[in-house]
Amino acid sequence: MAQDRRPALIAALAVAAFLALAPASGLAQIAMKSPRWAELSPHDREVLAPLAKDWDRLDAQRKQKWLGISQRYQAMKPDEQARIQEQMRPWAQLTPDERRKAREQYKSIANLPPEQKTEVKQKWEAYQSLPPEQRRELASRPPPSAKIPAPASTKPGGSPAGQR
Repeated sequence: MAQDRRPALIAALAVAAFLALAPASGLAQIAMKSPRWAELSPHDREVLAPLAKDWDRLDAQRKQKWLGISQRYQAMKPDEQARIQEQMRPWAQLTPDERRKAREQYKSIANLPPEQKTEVKQKWEAYQSLPPEQRRELASRPPPSAKIPAPASTKPGGSPAGQR
């Protein structure tokens, strides 16, 4: 993958992760198991194959999220299964720093006010509806300089508006 496409890929993966995992983000996890790759069921290893080389380095929480996806995998429609596999492969190829950046972008999207989340979702859906060659062209461009805006209630330093 060309190095100049990585920022766009990271942003796309962050938005995809936000949309795919947002409903599950409020679920409490009781026990955090951290199984090694060799301890996974054949089904889990098949579904999670793109993560095989990195699996044993993932923390327990991430493993549990991926295992949850694996458990829901068979109930998914074929197009949903394909989407999950497509997203997993590029994620597995990112460097730890690129994954960290994608997670940070995900967190910044998750903290947006509802109307801005809706706008991000609409832009993502518009991007997804583009033909593959047009998406590749957009991914090869440098990202726009504008960052995702901070929630309206905070100033850049993180302090609530009006408080100093």
